[in-house]
Amino acid sequence: MRALRALGMDRAVAYTFLARLTSIAGSTGTVLLIVHFLSPVEQGYYYTLWSLVSLQVVFELGFSFVIQQLAAHECAHLELRGDGSVGGDPGAHARLASTLKLSVRWYTAAATAIALVLAPLGGVFFAHYSTPGQAHVAWRGPWLSAVLAASAFLWCMPFYSFLEGCGLVRAVAALRLRQALAAAVLAWTALLMHRGLYAPAMTIAGQVAMGLLFLAGHRRMLGGLLGLRTGETAIDWITEVWPFQWRIAVSWLCAYFTVQALIPILFAQRGPVEAGQMGMSLSITGYMTTLVLPWISTKATPFGRMIADGQFRNLDRLFRHALRQAMTVYGLVALGACAGAALLPSIAPRLAARLVAPELFAVLVFAAGANCAVQCLAILLRSFKREPFLVQSLIAAALTPAFLLAAASPSLAGFVALLSALMIARHHENIRKLIAGEESKIRLSKANG
Repeated sequence: MRALRALGMDRAVAYTFLARLTSIAGSTGTVLLIVHFLSPVEQGYYYTLWSLVSLQVVFELGFSFVIQQLAAHECAHLELRGDGSVGGDPGAHARLASTLKLSVRWYTAAATAIALVLAPLGGVFFAHYSTPGQAHVAWRGPWLSAVLAASAFLWCMPFYSFLEGCGLVRAVAALRLRQALAAAVLAWTALLMHRGLYAPAMTIAGQVAMGLLFLAGHRRMLGGLLGLRTGETAIDWITEVWPFQWRIAVSWLCAYFTVQALIPILFAQRGPVEAGQMGMSLSITGYMTTLVLPWISTKATPFGRMIADGQFRNLDRLFRHALRQAMTVYGLVALGACAGAALLPSIAPRLAARLVAPELFAVLVFAAGANCAVQCLAILLRSFKREPFLVQSLIAAALTPAFLLAAASPSLAGFVALLSALMIARHHENIRKLIAGEESKIRLSKANG
């Protein structure tokens, strides 16, 4: 117990850590089942499907973190009672209700859009880049099922972020644990029944089912806020949300096009086998990052409340302590992962053949560790309703086509370069103001004065 407390393992962190650990254990089992039940070509389809489903970030636009911080700042002036009622400052109460209503409207539109746009987009991609002469892969049913499940999952997301911002960090962390268990069971079921490409859809469906049961338990509080009239105290999306959200949206889009987009690019240019190797390797390094992020992510709501109360020394102390703990854990996990990758060709050559070379895997682990440290710092700074790494993200997105020119075809690199240029052009005025320090400040809350 003392060792756990020394590592900062409070209940919220423990639940989230267990959820991530369960997810990793489930994903490890999934990896072994993929090697056994899916061919190398099908493995490429599996991870490319997951990567394309991740395009939901284009529709979500970073709103979930914004919701969490808006709710945290307003709840600093409110009392959430056990019976689901809310007491305290009427203005903060109305703004909290306005936050929930705005998020539900946004995500309902986004969930509809993802079903209408992503389904045909992925269909065109797989139909165009399926390799002639290879064994036929039935991808249409799994793809459509995954898109529909992702649409339902996206609709649930704002409720989780909102409740977490309201201080129910432990409850949401426990939900993540139940979702991880359900996802693992359903994914394994699909693979064991020789329906492996349906595993992504089953994984997401399990998370949605657990999420809906969780929301049903909080229906009184959520229903009361959705039915509350907000009047003139409502959140102004243009002045209070968008100046913060667009920065996160651009950063998240850049992150997708510089990391997740690599798998469909490999699928298109090198074939499904290499895409599957990279997809499995990136999934492992991704799990390593998600394992340690709870040390910081579970502190996002306390960060927001400390900022609202002006407790900046306590904030700095809490963050530094949590960051040291998170990176210590990551270092230990990284050493074990690299050692395992080096030994894998001799002890499990079939599994090693499904991953990238050990040297490249070590590079991916190092990059994931650096990204983890940056994400930890970003969580802290976003609690101030700022997006600190916008310019860096744009630079990374702009450099990506240069690497694609060396690794893939010039035509595809030109297409991604065009996307990057359009992204920068769309926000050039905001970027200019950001660099010059002229970008408008963002109000934390009217209730804060």
